[in-house]
Amino acid sequence: MLSAKDFETAAREKLDPVYADFIAGGARDEITVRANEEAFGRLRLLPRVLRGSAVRDLDVTLFGERASMPVLLSPTAFHKLVDPEGESATARAAAAAGVIMIVSMASTVAVGEIADAARGAAGAVPVPLWFQLYIQPDPEITEALVRRATDAGCTALVVTVDSPVLGASERNRRNGFHDLPPGLRCENLVDLRDGERGHVRQIAMSAELSWEHIDRLRAMTTLPILLKGALHPEDARLAVRHGVDGLLLSNHGGRQLDGVPATLELLPEMVAAVAGRIPVLLDGGVRRGTDVVKALALGARAVGIGRPVMWALAEGGEKGVRRLLELLREEIEETLALCGAAGLDELTPGLVRPAWSGPLFDGALS
Repeated sequence: MLSAKDFETAAREKLDPVYADFIAGGARDEITVRANEEAFGRLRLLPRVLRGSAVRDLDVTLFGERASMPVLLSPTAFHKLVDPEGESATARAAAAAGVIMIVSMASTVAVGEIADAARGAAGAVPVPLWFQLYIQPDPEITEALVRRATDAGCTALVVTVDSPVLGASERNRRNGFHDLPPGLRCENLVDLRDGERGHVRQIAMSAELSWEHIDRLRAMTTLPILLKGALHPEDARLAVRHGVDGLLLSNHGGRQLDGVPATLELLPEMVAAVAGRIPVLLDGGVRRGTDVVKALALGARAVGIGRPVMWALAEGGEKGVRRLLELLREEIEETLALCGAAGLDELTPGLVRPAWSGPLFDGALS
């Protein structure tokens, strides 16, 4: 395995095609799925030279907690579809690498067990775990989920706000994939409604959710709250006014509204909107260390990876995810060195340029 793409190729040879489609697919025509990766390809790096530094520092601090590099594991559901140990294996790999894992509300291992797995792999080193949350119309269920995440030791809540309804995946519809197979369930949802035992359909998506629900959540917990899925600059400004602590700039990997811009395209405008008051993180289409550096140069504090984690878990379990993270770290270090940067704080917009498409020498040759 020499790249994130290699894991996908290998995983597809092992996986049920229905599950491979679930991982790879997006909404409708999957325009946004493709756009996320293509956006990184349209941006070029413009390196500096003779900078005189043999050491590169990749550490990043988010909400008072330190991670070994500016890559975190974005929330992805149903890890037991691809590995029998599920999210526990993923958590051990993340902890060993010293990176943040955002636990999905729809995980197939309970958040408490995931936290135990992470702590066991990290030893005495603190491991930041965050929890992804869909605010539920029933405030008691939301509060129970927040309590479970807090009791497990999660140190931030990542609230998905781009899902008033479920995006339509035509791959899943064609494959008849609507719920987990027998023997698997969303463990964080168990016992939250009478007569229901962790079914995916327990996650209620409601078009009635509003900023008032964010205010209620803010009053419910002292944990940092990040919004995942806000794409409009005005919503970024509103988030600051409502006491949100950070943004995860995400279009849900193209799985919700098809046709929205790539997150990298929106990044400069969102960073400008918050004006340094809260950190902006980004996910969507990150596949290489060069992608990470491009996003950081444009103002992201860190980036998240989703599909690559699932492919790596399917290919090699915990070892696969560890290898993926090692590769990304190597690529980031190499890119920093080649760009003449000693650390993340030296990554500025001056290091990137859009791909050139103008006439050769401004028309001097014909």
